[in-house]
Amino acid sequence: MVLKRFKPRFSIGVFCFQSERKMIKEIFKERILVLDGAMGTMVQSYHLTENNFRGDRFKDHPKDLKGNNDLLCLTRPDLVGEIHKSYFDAGADIVETNTFNATAISQLDYAMEDLAYEMNFEAAKIAKSVAESYTDKPRFVAGALGPTNRTASMSPDVNDPGFRNITFDELKNAYYDQAKGLLDGGVDLFLVETVFDTLNCKAALFAVRTLMEDRRVDIPLLVSGTITDASGRTLSGQTVEAFWHSIRHADLTAVGLNCALGAEQIRPWLDDLSTSADIYTFVYPNAGLPNEFGEYDESPEAMAAIIKEFAESGLVNLVGGCCGTTPAHIKTIAKAVEGVQPRKIPDIVPLTKLSGLEPVTIRPESNFVNIGERTNVTGSAKFRRLIKEDNYEEALSVARQQVENGAQIIDVNMDEGLLDSRQAMETFLRLIAAEPDIAKVPVMVDSSKWSVLEEGLKNLQGKGIVNSISMKEGVTEFVRQAKIIKKYGAAVIVMAFDEKGQADSYERKVKICTKAYNVLIGEVGFPPEDIIFDPNIFAVATGIEEHNAYGMDFLKAAKTIKETLPSVHISGGVSNLSFSFRGNNGIREAMHSSFLYHAIQAGMDMGIVNAGQLTVYDDIAPELKERVEDVLFNRREDATERLVEIAGEYRGVKKSAKKDLTWRENSVEERLSHALVDGITDFVVEDTEEARQKYDRPIHVIEGPLMDGMNVVGDLFGSGKMFLPQVVKSARVMKKAVAHLLPFIEKEKDELGLTGKSNGKIVMATVKGDVHDIGKNIVGVVLGCNGYDIIDLGVMVPCDKILSTARDEEADIIGLSGLITPSLDEMVHVSTEMERLEFDIPLLIGGATTSRKHTAVKIEENYSGPTIHVIDASRAVGVVSKLLNADKKESLVSDTRADFAKIREARAKKPKMKRLDIQTARERKFKIDWNQYQVPKPGFKGVKVFEDYPLDELVDYIDWSPFFHAWELKGVYPKILTDGKYGDEAQKLFDDGQTLLKRIISEKLLTAKGVIGIHPAYAENESVFTDGVAFKFPRQTVDKGAKKPNYCLADFIAPIDDFIGTFAVTTGHGIEAIVKEFEDQHDDYNSIMVKVLADRLVEAFAERLHQRVRKEFWRYAADESLNNDSLLHEKYMGIRPAPGYPACPDHAEKDKIWKLLNVEENTGITLTESRAMYPAASVSGWYFSHPESRYFSVRNY
Repeated sequence: MVLKRFKPRFSIGVFCFQSERKMIKEIFKERILVLDGAMGTMVQSYHLTENNFRGDRFKDHPKDLKGNNDLLCLTRPDLVGEIHKSYFDAGADIVETNTFNATAISQLDYAMEDLAYEMNFEAAKIAKSVAESYTDKPRFVAGALGPTNRTASMSPDVNDPGFRNITFDELKNAYYDQAKGLLDGGVDLFLVETVFDTLNCKAALFAVRTLMEDRRVDIPLLVSGTITDASGRTLSGQTVEAFWHSIRHADLTAVGLNCALGAEQIRPWLDDLSTSADIYTFVYPNAGLPNEFGEYDESPEAMAAIIKEFAESGLVNLVGGCCGTTPAHIKTIAKAVEGVQPRKIPDIVPLTKLSGLEPVTIRPESNFVNIGERTNVTGSAKFRRLIKEDNYEEALSVARQQVENGAQIIDVNMDEGLLDSRQAMETFLRLIAAEPDIAKVPVMVDSSKWSVLEEGLKNLQGKGIVNSISMKEGVTEFVRQAKIIKKYGAAVIVMAFDEKGQADSYERKVKICTKAYNVLIGEVGFPPEDIIFDPNIFAVATGIEEHNAYGMDFLKAAKTIKETLPSVHISGGVSNLSFSFRGNNGIREAMHSSFLYHAIQAGMDMGIVNAGQLTVYDDIAPELKERVEDVLFNRREDATERLVEIAGEYRGVKKSAKKDLTWRENSVEERLSHALVDGITDFVVEDTEEARQKYDRPIHVIEGPLMDGMNVVGDLFGSGKMFLPQVVKSARVMKKAVAHLLPFIEKEKDELGLTGKSNGKIVMATVKGDVHDIGKNIVGVVLGCNGYDIIDLGVMVPCDKILSTARDEEADIIGLSGLITPSLDEMVHVSTEMERLEFDIPLLIGGATTSRKHTAVKIEENYSGPTIHVIDASRAVGVVSKLLNADKKESLVSDTRADFAKIREARAKKPKMKRLDIQTARERKFKIDWNQYQVPKPGFKGVKVFEDYPLDELVDYIDWSPFFHAWELKGVYPKILTDGKYGDEAQKLFDDGQTLLKRIISEKLLTAKGVIGIHPAYAENESVFTDGVAFKFPRQTVDKGAKKPNYCLADFIAPIDDFIGTFAVTTGHGIEAIVKEFEDQHDDYNSIMVKVLADRLVEAFAERLHQRVRKEFWRYAADESLNNDSLLHEKYMGIRPAPGYPACPDHAEKDKIWKLLNVEENTGITLTESRAMYPAASVSGWYFSHPESRYFSVRNY
């Protein structure tokens, strides 16, 4: 009966579904949508009895049914409809069907699994009928798919971590049945919600996508995850970003978070998701955290206030409520977000985004991605033996060792003749899932059997890689497999293999990979960044002439593929290369290292490598390196014979104690450096102790030889001559050495009376997403030696933990560290959160990827407290001591801010502040009573040109302080000339500047040209109209309170019969000739000096002309009598703001000045495409005469 009722509806349903999807997406762009609140909370409010749940139909059912809320769709449809109506009446745009537990799996508890389809069908009909009764605005029904009461990636038995009480296929089938009922019942979208195990979610997504393919419909699909506690992870252990990476393949309309946490607690993770996801985002939290009675009692007003802040901060496109929320909550939330602009989807560069429990993003700047090969029964005899013996516990230790040695991905292969490969793959992956230190990295499922590959995918909650598929069975099978892999959400390795066989030449490698790429992109829709080509690394030096070109063909093919197939990666099994030298580790490791070095430069960005056995490229003996590379590059006909000749010398070389110990004869400094570069820990303690006894203080060993060694490591790593696994080993050596020194450092503190005393408390952390901590640890040790109390939070620390710790510990300073590029974005985020949470303590930024420039441009402007970039550990003590010294802090902070202001090259990221709509901001404009003000009439109107302004007249108007700042001498003139630190150098610099300035003036090396204009004008809102031009000035829109004005430059111009001035000046004409003169003499000093002086002269020119406008041309301050110091401190009436500066950041307004004044013809100043002025020593802007006109910023106001 159910199916018969459905058929006529479905016959016209495709169009309806498509139009609903389009409508929902369009509304997402226009406003923030509102979801309903808790169904369960409302059901409980009816105080239903067992009989209410049973009804007549199930009065004799053998099991208790009270609490089976989904059953109410069959026994009390009126009640369910009434709840839906209450939420729609409260303002909800979308209600969820009452189907949270309506899968056959969850209904097993009630022996009602056979009713799952009917429950979902009727639930959808009920909700849809209510939605269709409204005509005021579009109302939608979301088919709710809950998480079930089983977990596919976790064992319910702590004593048997490999056990599962549900399989992927069982989940997929149950979700398919549920989704079919919902779709047949007429839902407008699907919502997979309360995801605490991502593998369950992936099964749901697989089922829903399969259903929509079968039905040829496409309606919006949303997913909502659940962060269980303050750790920021799902119950199955994934971080928010890892969760997103795992599900982003499913062509979702939106992704969000719900349940477990209240709005206040969920914010950091919502922020993470909003930043990471390039689709719409949403949240529907609980009504606070449960009280001691398990009840939710956060008021609608309190919850709505928090969600409103989410909206105003640009975090959400859809909001609603989960446990404990009612129609009252939804009504208040709907009002709170009404009129707030929805979040704009960020423009995120498509990169390869994988995940285990933690995210892995492969970026263009990423170093070689190392795939651990030891968990492969075909490549590791030990691992094969362990698996065949069912010794999975020890087999896990092999995987763990790979991760510890630096593998960013682990390759798992169970292809062995006597193994049940499919069962072994399932068992091992399930056991890995119970080991967080292994499961944190993505898994590469490796097999030549499709059934084994698919079994692996069914047991990965993260986003892994399939290794591999190819076109060896034809394009049709290739497409079929690729589509399935895409639906599981994995990246794929594609072998250069077709029906004719493996590609063994350059031409075949490129041809097959190009064809595969076009098929994957064009027919499958596979994301190009998730395609990894393996163009086949074959053995060289086999004695067979045809094999001699294999190495070079791979390198050439890798380069061509990366250049012609956008976004793809290149991988390969490096160990294949040296197969002919098996048993000779010395030769093999040299071949692998040399090949990797050149392959990476050619475009190979990942590979299966034994993470524990790589030699440093520069450490390969010169003769061996030459002969190895003769083979790799096929440079000589006798290359193989020449390598074989010396192979015996290197057989077992790694076992030779005598060979290994020759470096022990060097100085202790050289020995420490060697140990760091080679990752040798055997002698580090005794060498560190020897160095300690040699140096005056234990801290000097860290600052001296240990840091020197790490600098060598950094240089080798940066040049591609060391790989990440080796750097990890180097870090271990460093940590071991520091650990030996720490007791002596502590003892020294005791002797100096520093124990128990603290000069200040500093919270330090390597930010989320980054695992590098050596630099941070060294800074911590150095600061600790100087009496500071260090709270080191370690690595991968989320923002919320950093700030909550700082607040709880009452820290004096927060220090952030990072090595990789994404850490910069996380530091920006932390600074923004510090501002939002009203921190005021200093923020220190450090780490190899950080810079003074980035700190100034991206971080400092987000945070009103002091922000300092610390170059290295040696600077840390000085910076911290000043920041915690009341007498020195102000000078350091002000100097730093001045410095940052000078180097800032782009607008800083706007803080998330409450903004007013433009009409409200206008109502709060700066108000002038124009009826009581007499507009000064200019003595001159029109345009006036200054062809060759006398330079000597400008000297007295020069502000000399920026002259010294340009040379990075910080201070104020003339005080800087007697400064204890800079005084001598400042005086020399000033003398040199004066000498060159006199020459410029006497020889007329530079020409000053300018033009001014005074024009009739009037203002309307944010525009000033004059002579056919309308200047558009932005208004401050931040809500500063009703009593504080929201300024706009137009506020200072009367609505009728006023005037505005414009100007453009330069002292840059002639500068090229004098610069060339100095450069021809290799005199960089004076070449720079003339540019600095030209900048000072043009500012003086602008100052002088402004003075003349006030006193002589406009004459609104004809009686002005100010000395030079008063002029420099702008004590005069009126202002002269400039385009591109805080009151009007838009440089495009220069175009109108150029038009009014005919600037290019009158002065020779031109504008580049980005409106930079040329010559560089040029200034332009406006003149405002009103005595209350002032400078301000619209960027953060």
